[in-house]
Amino acid sequence: MALLAVLAGCAAVDRQPAEFERGAEADGAMVAVAHPLAAEAGREMLEAGGSAADAAIAAQLVLNLVEPQSSGIGGGGFALHYHGDDGGITAYDGRETAPAEIGPELFLDDDGGPVGYREAVVGGRSVGVPGLLRMLEVLHADHGVLPWEDLFQPAIHLARDGFTVTPRLHGMIAGDPWLADQPDTRAYFFTADGAPLPVGHRLRNPEFAEVLQQVAEGGVDRFYHGAIAESIVSTVRHAEGNPGLLHPDDLAAYRAVRRAPVCRPYRGHTVCGMPPPTSGGVAVLQILGILEHFDSDVLDPRTVDGAHLLAEVSRLAFADRERFLADPDFSPVPVAALLDPDYLAGRAGCVDPERSMGEAWPGLPAWLIGAPDHREVAATSHLSVVDFDGNAVSMTTSIEQAFGSRLMVHGFLLNNQLTDFSFRPEDEEGRPVANRPEPGKRPRSSMAPMLILDEEGAFRAVVGSPGGPRIIGFVAQRVVALLDAGLSINEAVAMPNVVNRNGPTELEEGRSVESIADALRRRGHTVEIVPLTSGLHGIEAVPGSGALRGAADPRREGAALGLPPRGL
Repeated sequence: MALLAVLAGCAAVDRQPAEFERGAEADGAMVAVAHPLAAEAGREMLEAGGSAADAAIAAQLVLNLVEPQSSGIGGGGFALHYHGDDGGITAYDGRETAPAEIGPELFLDDDGGPVGYREAVVGGRSVGVPGLLRMLEVLHADHGVLPWEDLFQPAIHLARDGFTVTPRLHGMIAGDPWLADQPDTRAYFFTADGAPLPVGHRLRNPEFAEVLQQVAEGGVDRFYHGAIAESIVSTVRHAEGNPGLLHPDDLAAYRAVRRAPVCRPYRGHTVCGMPPPTSGGVAVLQILGILEHFDSDVLDPRTVDGAHLLAEVSRLAFADRERFLADPDFSPVPVAALLDPDYLAGRAGCVDPERSMGEAWPGLPAWLIGAPDHREVAATSHLSVVDFDGNAVSMTTSIEQAFGSRLMVHGFLLNNQLTDFSFRPEDEEGRPVANRPEPGKRPRSSMAPMLILDEEGAFRAVVGSPGGPRIIGFVAQRVVALLDAGLSINEAVAMPNVVNRNGPTELEEGRSVESIADALRRRGHTVEIVPLTSGLHGIEAVPGSGALRGAADPRREGAALGLPPRGL
């Protein structure tokens, strides 16, 4: 136990709007997506005989159009695919990569300090090589049933005919301080007199429709080579005031990667997530692996005991995340050590059920890898699909901050994912940090699409969320809600959020969980009451019934749509 303690590195009435209106139950197939039009596109593919992969691709392409601030072909993502026939799982890495011309000083100013946030994000400097389309191409090659071209038709038709600006999109446009600074985004998202597009405005995007048509007919190479690629590069390299270093060879060289998922047991189930370069899968599994040392009866996150334990365990996972997780092709990532049962048992010994530890420290010896200095902001989307054959997809996609780099090319926004790198390439002692910028490297992410299998290895649930680094807490809380508190996916998705990122314990503003704030403060927590707008979308196999239940987060505008068995 002494050695474990050293390795563990211990620390020096709910408001649920439209909760069940965002849910669905069916015996055949299910799709849960962040926008009703995207959900309809996924359902259309399933009705046409498509697979979960087909439905996910079609839904994602529509999300690019109707939720442009969050994800799209100018960005990247991660996907998990569960194979209904044999229970296997494949992880798909479509994370952006850094251009070949960048160096570790990418986000340093002339004095060697980190640049300001706007200077980093807005413009070409922050744009990585988009990976989403290559990932969707590989996913379709492995698991698609319908023709590639068919998957693009809903998005193409909506882009040409137009869609209605929702209150959420209007609010995002109105609240962004930099979107009107760029000519293309100003022309697309604002009226002629400079006002944000009003709710109800019919927004058409013929340029994006043309790009989709080319990729539908000619394949993904139409995006990564030729005129579209040249336009992307030109936009990035000529961004006024903040040009980037993207080159045509960077796009031509991009490859999506199939990876083995990270999995571990929890309460008799198996929970699987994405491996690095995202930190989400490992961090969620660490949280679960530590919580397993506490009784399920005390883990309801809506209670003082449950919120306290979830916050304390999250501190430990985030401390390890900051120290060790990065692109495994560039830095050694000790995944097996971080998920080792003995190590997690030692980390559990750091948790006092009655008192907060304050700031946690990473558990493994600090000299293994230098600590990244990281900043992350949320603009992401998640979708979940289960098809008639029991295949499932959990996919999280992003362009990083809301509206990404604010650079628009042919009707789609380019990402600012390079700001997911550490701005400082060295720590205070001059050691290189794991998540420093390097040519061809994939920046660390927090995206955490998850799959849960039951005791027999059969599908139990898929879930994920947007939310920047809070994704980890959002998703871990829902796994606990499902497997410890016994909640349905609808109840779990709609429950108040409790998050800790190794700092203040954040409680969701305007929810009943505010009532436990004083009790947490008495246990030593610094508590902040803040808006916590998750975008959780999940599907579960209803225990004992064989039916599927889907849920879309009531905090956003998504939908869950079910289908009856074939032939009914």
